[in-house]
Amino acid sequence: MNRDVKSVAEKPAVAPSSEVRRWSNLAALTPGVALCALGAAVALVAGRFTSAVSPLLIAIVAGAVLANTVALPAKLQPGLAFSAKRLLRVGIALLGLQLMFSDIIGLGWGVIAVVVAIVFLGIAGTMYAGKLLGLSWSQRILIACGFSICGAAAVAAADGVVNAREEELLTAVALVVIFGTLMIPTIPLLANAFGMSEIGAGMWAGGSIHEVAQVVASGSALGATALGVATVVKLARVLMLAPVMAFLSIRQRTMVDNTATKRPPLIPLFVVAFIGCMGLRSTGILPNEFLGLAKTVQTALLAAAMFALGLGVRLSVIRGVGARPFVLAAISTVWVATIAYVGVVLVS
Repeated sequence: MNRDVKSVAEKPAVAPSSEVRRWSNLAALTPGVALCALGAAVALVAGRFTSAVSPLLIAIVAGAVLANTVALPAKLQPGLAFSAKRLLRVGIALLGLQLMFSDIIGLGWGVIAVVVAIVFLGIAGTMYAGKLLGLSWSQRILIACGFSICGAAAVAAADGVVNAREEELLTAVALVVIFGTLMIPTIPLLANAFGMSEIGAGMWAGGSIHEVAQVVASGSALGATALGVATVVKLARVLMLAPVMAFLSIRQRTMVDNTATKRPPLIPLFVVAFIGCMGLRSTGILPNEFLGLAKTVQTALLAAAMFALGLGVRLSVIRGVGARPFVLAAISTVWVATIAYVGVVLVS
């Protein structure tokens, strides 16, 4: 009898099954994801009342306000990290459903060349200026991608490839919000002062302003024709997210020791999905109802991710980074806008 009791007591504990682990992980993610879903819902509802501010920007600001006014429990962190990374990548992939290859080609090769120049010269110039300012490589690339491609989504996508420090990511997102918002009234005022045509002004807005929603807000002030041109030019810049992220991923692979057990993928999966979604949209087989639903889902996912990023924005952290990132953001904004203006003049 004693031997039986002893043998039972000495049996090793049975490891939890994979199903138990999955339920445990799901339970850990739920509080944070639920909070981000609530934040996204609020941002989507608020976005219906104003065309000047996108739900994504509302979500970032709402998250930042909440983070700096309420002490958040630690149990939210797994879900917040999941939202900021995984939900973001799904949202970026679905962003491809907004683009068609024919729309981009319809711009003409001159405008396409200008878009490519804006992105690559914008990134190169920002990286060089940041180096002169003494900023880290990762901080420079986040700002460069955000200001040259498509704002906060590009910042977060680049972070998913280069794994920058958290304060660098949050600083770059905050700078996109600040400087992109300032560009909304600035471009229409300067376009009017320079005597630009409505089409030229729309191209300049689409080529120089950071976020898609900010471009729409600025383009609306320029006129219906300018708005249409600005939106297509901006979406062409969004398309450049794919090759830039692929390049960064290849660079990261070369920086990792060959003996490392895990290396970054040659091309990130969300980039492949982005291109695949764009190709699917270009076939013309998707009904408008599906595309409308996909856009709502994509916006909701990105809003949830931006709310999670906003929750990480601490004023103490922003103050702690100093003035140099703000100086680089100002330089990058002027540099990208200058490239775009020169390009518009050349192709007009």
